[in-house]
Amino acid sequence: MDKIGHRLFQHTGDSSQKSVQERYATTPDSGDSDADLLDAYSRAVVRVVESVGPAVVSVVVGKNSPGWRGEQVGAGSGVAVSPEGYILTNNHVVQGAGRIEIRTADGTSHPARLIGADPATDLAVLRAGTRDLPYASFGDSGKVAVGQLAIAIGNPLGFDSTVSTGVLSALGRAFRSRDGRLIENIIQHTAPLNPGNSGGPLVDSRGRVIGINTAIIPMAQGICFSIPSNTASWVLPQLVADGRVRRGYLGIAGQSQPLPQHLALPLGLAANQAVEVVSVNRASPAGRAGLRPGDLIVAINDTCVTCIDDLHRFLTVWPIAEPATLTIVRNERRITLPIVPAEAVACTAAG
Repeated sequence: MDKIGHRLFQHTGDSSQKSVQERYATTPDSGDSDADLLDAYSRAVVRVVESVGPAVVSVVVGKNSPGWRGEQVGAGSGVAVSPEGYILTNNHVVQGAGRIEIRTADGTSHPARLIGADPATDLAVLRAGTRDLPYASFGDSGKVAVGQLAIAIGNPLGFDSTVSTGVLSALGRAFRSRDGRLIENIIQHTAPLNPGNSGGPLVDSRGRVIGINTAIIPMAQGICFSIPSNTASWVLPQLVADGRVRRGYLGIAGQSQPLPQHLALPLGLAANQAVEVVSVNRASPAGRAGLRPGDLIVAINDTCVTCIDDLHRFLTVWPIAEPATLTIVRNERRITLPIVPAEAVACTAAG
C-alpha cells in the first residue's frame, strides 16, 4: 500500500502531472473568492426576503366567542398567493377554528375566513378581509434539485417574519396526512423550522414559492418537510372554487395482502401483492359493483394495485362518475367488474 501511495504522488517529470502540494501551491489564495461567494449568497437571501417577506402572514386562530383575542388557541403562518387576498396555509393550522385573523409583516391585523381545506394534503385556503396584500408566485417544484438553496419564512414560536436558510436535502419523500392518506413528492430540507412555521412558504433563490412548510420531526435536527408547490397549485383552484378537493371513492376497507405464487403466475398478474377487500359498504359504488369481502383487487383500469395508496392515486385523478374497471381475484379466478366511483363526502383512509 505504501509503494502504491508513493507512486501516485511521486513527481514523474511530466509537467502535466503535479503532486497535491504543487497543485495547491499554484492555486491562488481563495480568500477573496470565498468572500465573494458568501456575499452573493447573502445578497440572494436578502433579495428573497425583501420580495417575498411582505406576502408572508401570521395566522392566529381563536375561539368563536366575544373577546376571542384573549383566547388564542393556535397560530401558524401563511403566504398570500393572489391579488384577491387568497392565502395558503396548512389545514392543521386552521382546523376547527372559530375565528381566524391574519397579521402582516408590518403588524397590521385583518380578519380572514376559511375558503376551503384539504386534509389529504394538509393544505387550506383563507381569504383576508383586504385585497391590498403583496403576494408571492409559485415556482415549479418538479424542477428543483437536491442541494439547492432553500429559504423558509414564517412565524416560529410567535416570532414574526423569521427567516431561516438551508438546502433541499431530499425529494420524493412521502408521509401520511392526519386522515391516513399518503402525501407524496414531499420536499425534505434543512431550513430550520419550529412550531408556528407551519403554513409558511419555502422559497428558492429567485423568490419563487417551491413548497408550503408542513412538518418537522421532533428531536431531529435539520429534517423538515414541505408540501411541493405543484401540489399546492393543483389544490388551490379547487379549494377556491368548491371549498374542497373532489376525489372519488369506492366504499371499501382493505389491506395489502401477498399473492401466493401459485396464483400470480397462472393468472398472469404483474405483481405479487393485492388489496384484500375487508368490508364493503352495500350502498357504495363497490357494493353496487358486486365486490365482496375476501376479493383481491389486483388492478383498476389496467393500473396495478398493490396497496390502498394505489387506489387513492387513481381515484384522485380519475373523473368522478366516470366508469372504470376493477380486476379482481375471487375463488382463484381472475374476473373484471365495472365500477363507477362516486364523490367522497369526506376524506377517508380506505378506498
